[in-house]
Amino acid sequence: MNVKERLGARGRDVEAYLAGCLRGKGAPERLLAAMEYSLLAGGKRLRPVLVLTWAELLGCDAAAVMPFAASMELIHTYSLIHDDLPAMDDDDLRRGRPSNHKQFDEATAILAGDGLLTEAFGLMADASLAGGLPADRVLRAVRVLAAAAGAGGMVGGQAVDMEFTGRTGVTLDELRAMHAMKTGALITAACECGAILSGAGEADVDNAREYGRSVGVAFQIVDDILDVVGDTATLGKPVGSDEAQGKSTYPALVGLDRSKELAAGHVRDATDRLEPYSGNEKEFLSALARYIVDRVC
Repeated sequence: MNVKERLGARGRDVEAYLAGCLRGKGAPERLLAAMEYSLLAGGKRLRPVLVLTWAELLGCDAAAVMPFAASMELIHTYSLIHDDLPAMDDDDLRRGRPSNHKQFDEATAILAGDGLLTEAFGLMADASLAGGLPADRVLRAVRVLAAAAGAGGMVGGQAVDMEFTGRTGVTLDELRAMHAMKTGALITAACECGAILSGAGEADVDNAREYGRSVGVAFQIVDDILDVVGDTATLGKPVGSDEAQGKSTYPALVGLDRSKELAAGHVRDATDRLEPYSGNEKEFLSALARYIVDRVC
C-alpha cells in the first residue's frame, strides 16, 4: 500500500473505535448527536495514527494504545468546533459540511466541545484500566498531552493567533512560536505519547518528540499554503479565509516559494529522526512526513 492507503487503513481502525466510544455514558440525545456529528465527520485521523504508529515502531501492540490514541481525536475535534465559532475564526464550513454551530446552535457547539475534551481524559484512563498498559506510562503520557492541549499549548496558541489577527509586523519567530503551540503541540504530543506508552527509552522518546515537532511545523506551513492555492472542495473548508481575516501566515510573511522550502526542510529534519529504526512502521512515518509537503511541492 502507498502512504495514502496505509493512512486510510489505519484511520479506519480509529474510526471503528470512535464510532462507539461516546455511547452508553448518559449524554443527552442532542448533545451526543452534536458531539458525534463532528467527531465522526471524517478526516485523516493523523494524530491517533501517529500515536499508534510510534507505539508499534517501538514494540507495543496498537490495540493496547487505541483508547489513548482516540483521545487525541476527541481533543482535536473539540478544538475545531470551538475554533469555528463566531467569536473565534467564524467559519461556517468544516470537512465539507456545516460547522457544528451552524448545524446545531452556538450553545450546543460549545457544550459538544466541552464534552469531547472531558471524555478524552476518560479514554486516556481506559488505556490502563481497560487496555492493560502500566499506569506509570499512562500517567506520564496524560501529563504530556494535557500540557500540549492546554494554555501553554494548543489553547494558548489559539489565543495568540487571535491576538495576531489583523496585526501588522508579526515576525517569523513569533509566527513559529504561535504555530508550535496551536498546531504543533498536539502533533508532537501524539508522537511522544506513542513512544512513552510503548515503554521506550529516553532516546526513543526524544526522537519521537522531535519528529513530531518537525512534522507539526511542516503541516502548519502546508496548511497555510493550501489556504492560498487550494480549493474548498478538496480541503472541505473555505479557502482564502486566512487572508480575509488578516491572519498571520507563512505565505503572507515570506511568500509561497520560501514557505515551500521551509516545509521541505522540516520534513528532512523529521525523517532524520527515523534513522535508528527499520521496518514497515519507519517507512510509513517517513512517507507520511514527505506526503505532507507533496501536496504543495
